[in-house]
Amino acid sequence: MKYINTLQEGAQVKDIYLCKKSNRARTKAGKAFTNVTLCDRTGSVDAKIWEPDSPGIGEYDELDYIWVMGDVTVFNGKNQVNIRQLRRAAEDEYDPADYVAASSRSVDVMLQELSSYIESVEAPYMKALLYKFFKEDNAFAAAFSRHSAAKSVHHGYIGGLLEHTLSVTGICSYFAENYHFLDRDLLVTAAICHDIGKIRELSPFPRNDYTDEGQLLGHIMIGAQMLTDAIREIPDFPPTRANELLHCILSHHGELEFGSPKKPAIPEAVALSFADNTDAKLETMREALSENPGNDPLKWYGYNRYLDSNIRRTSSPEGAIDYDCF
Repeated sequence: MKYINTLQEGAQVKDIYLCKKSNRARTKAGKAFTNVTLCDRTGSVDAKIWEPDSPGIGEYDELDYIWVMGDVTVFNGKNQVNIRQLRRAAEDEYDPADYVAASSRSVDVMLQELSSYIESVEAPYMKALLYKFFKEDNAFAAAFSRHSAAKSVHHGYIGGLLEHTLSVTGICSYFAENYHFLDRDLLVTAAICHDIGKIRELSPFPRNDYTDEGQLLGHIMIGAQMLTDAIREIPDFPPTRANELLHCILSHHGELEFGSPKKPAIPEAVALSFADNTDAKLETMREALSENPGNDPLKWYGYNRYLDSNIRRTSSPEGAIDYDCF
């Protein structure tokens, strides 16, 4: 099959993809069309059905595997597929493993790395809290290890939440080693727990979309509630330390306009917000640059609204950097 990350402008598509989303819309002139999001394990691409009522467009639903025929164009710097024919695929025509994006890292290896960070926490009540989620609750640990960190933008694939958590925790551990006034136990515990609410904010794959709870509360509030409930079950958990940990969670997006109900007010909260933002931004950049490499590695990709900038790859004496290799 032609994976989405290999599609180039002018190519014709005749292949099967997962229909992630589909909705009817109208042009400014009032003409009906359909927006479709096509997915495979390499990513997603926007598609349009400009003649949704034509005989070549068969019946299908969201999360169906669909065979499509269409042409690849570029709109606002990104690939778009104009679909001319579509039908629901039969079960023997596709392998589901081709359609679920997953981390390039081994989940088992990442869990071992997470366990090492947990064991490095010295405060018994902090370690007990981490054990409650990641060692004693097998259902939670399994869900966490397979969940995505986002619907889109960054780490939006199986294992993405675990991968992002390890990156943030590693950055925070580095901060603690270089800024000795930081409380490492508090910072590392907050880093490991900062996005636990995402397992309830987002539904599992293949839907990977916001749940009702996620829409109403968001992962920051959900995560704070989960931690509050767990802390109540740990004897002699110091109330002040509990509040400091919850503050780190509530402020980890850094700014009120980015969804944090509080701005960072203690050093560990500042460090966590920087670590989270660093990993999210760099992964967003990597994912954006891995799309549509084309023949000119130094082309400008156009404005990226998440990075608020026009972006391109970095030059290299050895040739173009492969942003898919991470």
